[in-house]
Amino acid sequence: MGLLPVVAKAFLIQLTALTVTLAGFFLLRYFSQTDIFLTPLLLVQGTLASGLSYRFRLPPWWWLIQFFFLPAVVAAGAFHFPPLLYLAAFLLLLLFYWSTFKTQVPLYLSGRRAWRCVAEQLPVSAPFRFIDMGSGLGGLPLYLKSARPTGEYHGVEVAPAPWLISRLRAVLSGKKVQFMRLDYSQLDLADYDVVFVFLSPAVMSAVWKKARAEMRSGAVLLSLSFPVEEMAPDFIVQVAPGKRHMLYGWTM
Repeated sequence: MGLLPVVAKAFLIQLTALTVTLAGFFLLRYFSQTDIFLTPLLLVQGTLASGLSYRFRLPPWWWLIQFFFLPAVVAAGAFHFPPLLYLAAFLLLLLFYWSTFKTQVPLYLSGRRAWRCVAEQLPVSAPFRFIDMGSGLGGLPLYLKSARPTGEYHGVEVAPAPWLISRLRAVLSGKKVQFMRLDYSQLDLADYDVVFVFLSPAVMSAVWKKARAEMRSGAVLLSLSFPVEEMAPDFIVQVAPGKRHMLYGWTM
């Protein structure tokens, strides 16, 4: 699903939710002479917009965006924030979510439980090359360098701020982890023994095609939380007991 269809669908959902909510509240006021208060109206509209986003299969991060969109607009108008604050917020978001609209991959942070789970899938003593495609703030490769030191670790991130933070963390920690700023589609996966992704359901089909075309025999593709619809995984590891957070693996 491309950017324009997603944005267009999100806009229509917002408009539909607002229309239905306003109609419902005005009917309630007409028949029961009940005053309309802004907070309940915003909550109902946000809940309806979020529910419609789920119903029409927008990516999960859109559900929150849809819920908070109208309250954010109202708050911005009510508090009269200075224009420079909007510019600063826009630039900050741009640095962290540089190409989210294009790639449909937001900034996800995996957490230490997932890092330990990934470490358990790696060789203990044999050398290997590892790449984190969409490495975010760099936590996973830096952790693995300590947990499995025989590995050679790389991370790739397209957003400027997370990439810069990763580079700084590597320098300050003294760990030899290379972080590259580029789109993962530009990588040659034949260079790596283990490829890790924590991206988005929207791109997993393309990731799988790239992995099948480029990864060498015996190499392993790991995906946190998001499976590949076209191919059942060779193994599934539960990240934490009682959680639905899974690590999926395919051996090429």
